[in-house]
Amino acid sequence: MKSRSMVLKAAVVLVSILLFAVLASAAEIKVATSGGFSAALKELAPEFEKKTGNKIVFIFGPSMGSTPEAIPARLQRGEAIDVIIIVDSALGNLIRSGKVTADSRVELARSGIGMAVRAGAPKPDISTPAAFKQTLLRAKSIAYSDSASGVYLSTELFQRLGIVDQLKGKARMIPAEPVGQVVARGEAEIGFQQLSELRPIKGIDIVGPLPSGLQKFTVFSAGIATNAKEVEAAKAFVKFLSSPKAAPVITKSGMEPITAK
Repeated sequence: MKSRSMVLKAAVVLVSILLFAVLASAAEIKVATSGGFSAALKELAPEFEKKTGNKIVFIFGPSMGSTPEAIPARLQRGEAIDVIIIVDSALGNLIRSGKVTADSRVELARSGIGMAVRAGAPKPDISTPAAFKQTLLRAKSIAYSDSASGVYLSTELFQRLGIVDQLKGKARMIPAEPVGQVVARGEAEIGFQQLSELRPIKGIDIVGPLPSGLQKFTVFSAGIATNAKEVEAAKAFVKFLSSPKAAPVITKSGMEPITAK
């Protein structure tokens, strides 16, 4: 009996040591992502965690802009981040400024811009460029994001349509908040953002994507921060996100996956 008790105690000690070793080797990967990829990321992260034992810690913020929550601002002030997932042009700026390792850049998905109205409201016609222009002119209030889609609308598309002056006073940029939430509260009649960012918002109806000829697709890419603490684990996570296994979830979120060859 005594020898059996000693064997059991030894087994408990061994299991404790093994468990401690597993916990000690598990990495905590800090992932900063903009809204466009966040829905897919939230669904994919648990699968990666289960497979590897590592933990994903989410940090959310815009790809660009002047708010403190913006991911470039977080990196500038030295916030600890391992993986950055933002629009590709913004990631390129971070690579040039030395905040992201150049050879870590991986394209993950591309997303188009969509328009939403408050749930139950009439859906305006945006099927053609002409109909889209008339919808903008008739709208009492318009909201757009402070990231890539909003920059495109406010600095390029409105000018191309020749309606910049007509939209003054009723079109505004929404900083550091999903545009869909503003529309859901009734603070804007129509709102624009990446389709993948509009889909998770309750209280809105998505009218559809911008019409052909006016649409602009944004590529979302991932990179490893130059000051990353969990470099190898971060690389493994990016590889998982760019794998064919992740593609169906990315598609479901409203984006087109760009799987690694």
